Amino acid sequence: MSDAQELREAAPSPLGTRRAGVLLHVTSLPGGDLGGSAYAFVDWLADAGATVWQLLPLVPVHEDEASPYNSLSAMAGNPLLISDDLRREHGLGTLAELSPEQRTQHDAWCEQHAVWLEPYAEFTVLRELHDRAPWTTWEPGLRDRVPAEVAAALAPHADRLDAVRLEQWVFDEQWRALTTYAAERGVLTFGDLPIFVAPDSADVWADRAMFRLDAEGRPTTVTGVPPDYFAADGQRWNNPHYDWVAMAADDFGWWRRRIARQRELFDLVRIDHFRGFEAAWHVPVEAPTARDGAWVEGPGHEVLAALVETAGEGTLVAEDLGVITPAVDELRTAAGLPGMKVLQFAFDGGRDNPYLPRFHGEDSVVYTGTHDNDTTLGWWSELDRNARRRVRRHLPAGEPMPWALVHLALTSTARLAVVPAQDLLALGSEARMNTPGTATGNWGWQSAPGAFTPDLATRLRALVEETDRLPAD
Repeated sequence: MSDAQELREAAPSPLGTRRAGVLLHVTSLPGGDLGGSAYAFVDWLADAGATVWQLLPLVPVHEDEASPYNSLSAMAGNPLLISDDLRREHGLGTLAELSPEQRTQHDAWCEQHAVWLEPYAEFTVLRELHDRAPWTTWEPGLRDRVPAEVAAALAPHADRLDAVRLEQWVFDEQWRALTTYAAERGVLTFGDLPIFVAPDSADVWADRAMFRLDAEGRPTTVTGVPPDYFAADGQRWNNPHYDWVAMAADDFGWWRRRIARQRELFDLVRIDHFRGFEAAWHVPVEAPTARDGAWVEGPGHEVLAALVETAGEGTLVAEDLGVITPAVDELRTAAGLPGMKVLQFAFDGGRDNPYLPRFHGEDSVVYTGTHDNDTTLGWWSELDRNARRRVRRHLPAGEPMPWALVHLALTSTARLAVVPAQDLLALGSEARMNTPGTATGNWGWQSAPGAFTPDLATRLRALVEETDRLPAD
């Protein structure tokens, strides 16, 4: 168990007290990795009184799309986040460079994580041997993971397999060191678990029985959502759906391993698209858009009970945005998970809009916007006069955007208030992280060197203290 894990397990529930947090992915740091800029950001958070750092998934991404929600593995770390400077400083370039103590630690870590690490290493090397073609196009013996054929194909590449394992250990070591540093300064980490996994991933290749696939490994229906705020034709995500009967027969062991891995990494974990546990949108493979789908019931309480039991109470948050039914609300409430309240969704004029501040309640996490929204300045610039008037009724008088909405978020009754870094930096649409339903131009925003200044920390800390979001020592 790492130092950071020990500190997490000894601490009370992160959601048991009022806190403020900042949403910023590692790739959006000036350095874009787990090196010096990440440590500097932790220091800035501590100075600002922001005791939660929320991130996007830390998983390896496909080369043609940097989305952390479409990864090559739900369990592995993204090697692109490794700090080369720190790797050289600690002599972790190759196995031969490791000290005897480091080699012992490496070997023990690889054995502990073998259930996902070995399939990931095999998948990574085989994919490289096939010029990164999807595994469904590989020769049948490799596609179907026939042990003898996989072993024969990989036999000449033992060094590359070792390098992949080492890379994952180095990632884990760097992340552990960073989160230990954060914990010592009172900063908790808040991760993100996408409910679905990519079709071209080690997860699906290694555990085909857990997914609804045809004989050649292709999905029989794919994931998405119906038309909504973000996309008129809905969103077609193209992930395979789970075979919930097969998963239940294993007491949801696949999900237990996945959430346990996330809890190794983070103090809190957000479950993206939580409503998919109650019912998921199934889109026919041949359908041109997500409009032609249907809701199919999921396992609901059974899988949530397994997740909460494994993760620990008070450590999970439900992303309950989109088409939310009373059944989804009941599932979330019964599992004891706080939901999300996004202020950009609050001001459509409806008196019963659940995102209005008066409906937040302590058991929720409030945001100005998320990584899928425009920045607050970008959102505000697109509102017409009537919409702005509706918003202003709820804002502190005389305070300009985006800090007026930041102020409103922190005054919420929600125990945790999270603000995207772009809003603290008062940036416009050019700094938007993701536009759902679009395939290009996403995930690339980086903050400028020196953007997180002492003056900005002082300004945020004053608001954190004013709204009683600075936990007692």
